[in-house]
Amino acid sequence: MLFFRHRLHLGVGIFSKFKKKGDSSVDEDEAAARRAANSQQERERLSQAELQREIARATAMKIDAIEAAMAADIFDEPEPVFRRPPRPPAPAEPDDDHYPTELLEDQDTPAEAAAAETAPLVEEVAILYASGEAQAAVQLLCEGIGSHDRVVWWMLFDLYQILGRQEDFDRLSIEYAGTFETSPPQWHPRPVSAHTSATAHVALRGALNEDSAEQIGQLRAVASGAQLLELDLTGLTGADPLGCTLLLQALREIERPGVQLALSGAGPFGTRLRGAPREHGEAPWLLLLELLRLQNHEKEFEDASMDYCVAFEVSPPPFTAPVQLPHIPAPETGSSNDRFILPEVIHAGDEALLAEIAHYAETSAAPMFDCSRLVRVEFMAATQLMARLPPGRHIEFRALNHVVAALLRLVGLGGVAVLHAHRY
Repeated sequence: MLFFRHRLHLGVGIFSKFKKKGDSSVDEDEAAARRAANSQQERERLSQAELQREIARATAMKIDAIEAAMAADIFDEPEPVFRRPPRPPAPAEPDDDHYPTELLEDQDTPAEAAAAETAPLVEEVAILYASGEAQAAVQLLCEGIGSHDRVVWWMLFDLYQILGRQEDFDRLSIEYAGTFETSPPQWHPRPVSAHTSATAHVALRGALNEDSAEQIGQLRAVASGAQLLELDLTGLTGADPLGCTLLLQALREIERPGVQLALSGAGPFGTRLRGAPREHGEAPWLLLLELLRLQNHEKEFEDASMDYCVAFEVSPPPFTAPVQLPHIPAPETGSSNDRFILPEVIHAGDEALLAEIAHYAETSAAPMFDCSRLVRVEFMAATQLMARLPPGRHIEFRALNHVVAALLRLVGLGGVAVLHAHRY
C-alpha cells in the first residue's frame, strides 16, 4: 500500500515537472478565457440592472398617472390640458345708425343702442307705425320684449301712451321693473289726444306792418277754435308801429282761460323790437313786454320795463303771469324760446309746413325743433323732411318719441341733424 502511494506521488511530481517545462501560452489562454467570461458576466449584470431601472421608472410613472386620475375624480378637477390663450376681443367699431339717439337733457349719459338682433324689429315697427298700422306695430313689439334691448320696451311704452292704453302700460311697467331691476316709466297722459284738431300752428312771415293784417286775422280765426296755439315768430324780418299794434291786440284777445299759447322764435324777434328807435313810439316796446310776459320771463320783463320807463317817462304795464303756460323743455343751446314746435302729425305732401321747416332751419341761428307734441311722421314725410333740411348746420330735434326717432334714423336724418329721444 505504501508502495502504491509512493508511486502515485512520484507520478504527480513528474507530471508537474513536465507541465512547468511546457509552453507558457497555455496559462495565458486560460487567463484570457477567464477574463472574457468575467467581462461577459459583467455586461450581462449591467444590462440586467439597466433593465430593472427602466422597469422601475415605468412603474413609477404609471403609479403617478393612476394617483393623478384618482385625485381628479375626488376633487372633480379636469386634467390639465394645454390650451392656446384666448385672443383679446377686437374693439367695437362705432355705428351711428344704432337706436335710439342721445337722451334729452342728459348729454353725459350715453344712449342705449339697439342690439344687432333687434335692429330689424325696430325698423319694421317704425315703418308700420309711420304707415298708420299702430296696432300691428304694438303686436310686433309685444312679441319682441323678451329681448333685453330696452329700445323695444321704450317704443312699446310710447305707443301705449299715444293710444291711451294705460292698463297695458301699467302691466308692462311691472314686467319692465322685474326684468331690468330699475324704476319703470311713469304714465303721463297727453294734454291733447292724438289726431285731434284742437292743436293749431300759425307762423307769421315777412315784415310786421299794415300788410300783415291778413295774417293777424288768420291768427285770430285759428285761435278761436284751438286748445293749444303754437305761434311761430321766426319768420318775422322786421316790424313797424302799426304792425306791432295789430299783433299786440291779437295776443291780448287770444289769451283766455282754456287756451294754451306757446311761442317760438320770440327771442330774436324781441331783440329787434328792443332796438327800435324812440320815434317809432311805444308800440314796439309794449309788444316786447307782452311777449316776455307770455313766456313768463319776469326778470327780463322788469329790465325791459325800466328801459321803457326811462325812454318814454311813463309807468310800464304790470307783470301778470300768463294763463295756462304749457311746459316745454328748454334747449341746451340758444335762448329758451328759440324753437320750432312741430305739430302732432307730419303728413306727406304738406308743402306749407315743410317750407316753414326749411325756412326756419336755414335762417335760425341755432335751429331746434321741439317734438314734445309730435306723435307720428308719415314715412314719405320723413324722406321729404330729410330732403328739406340744409346740410352743414347744427340742427336739433328734441323730445322725440322713440318710434319717430327710429324712423328718422332709418331714413338717414341722423346724418344731418342731432336727434334726441325723450328720457325714460
